[in-house]
Amino acid sequence: MAGERKSSAAASVLKIAEPVAERMGLEIWDVRYEKEGASWYLRIFIDKPGGVNINDCEQFSRAVDPLIDEADPIDGSYYFEVSSPGIERELCRPEHFLRYIGQKVTVRLIRPLEGRRDYLGTLESFADGVATLRLETGENISFERRQAAHVRVYEPF
Repeated sequence: MAGERKSSAAASVLKIAEPVAERMGLEIWDVRYEKEGASWYLRIFIDKPGGVNINDCEQFSRAVDPLIDEADPIDGSYYFEVSSPGIERELCRPEHFLRYIGQKVTVRLIRPLEGRRDYLGTLESFADGVATLRLETGENISFERRQAAHVRVYEPF
C-alpha cells in the first residue's frame, strides 16, 4: 500500500511539473515521494544542458509549488524540495540509461550476482529493462533494472 501511495503521488506530481519544466527549458530528472524518519518529502530533481543552479531550482519551485498545492495530489503534510540530480546522478528511467550508454557507472544490486553486489563498469547497453555492463576485466554482466538498488553515473574525484 505504501509503495502504491508513493508511486501514485510521484506520478501525479510529474504530470503537474513537466509542463512547467518544459516552459522553463528544464527537464524533470526524477520525482520522489519518500519517508525519512517521521517526515515525508516530495523531491523533484531538475536538469538542463550545462546543469542547473540555485536560481533555476528556486524559480521552478516558486512556479510549480502553487500548482501542486491547488491539485492537492498528496494526503498529509510533507516537505517540498527541488534540486539537481547531481554529478553522480542516479539513472532512474529507461531514457537515462540510453543517454549514458558508453559512460562509466556504479551499480549496487539488491542481491549479489556472482558473489558481488557492487560493480563499476561501462554501460554497454540497455534494452527491455536489462542493462549490460562491461567490467574493467573485460567481462560483461547483465542485470534487470529492478534488481539494482541504484545505478549512478561514475565521477572520480
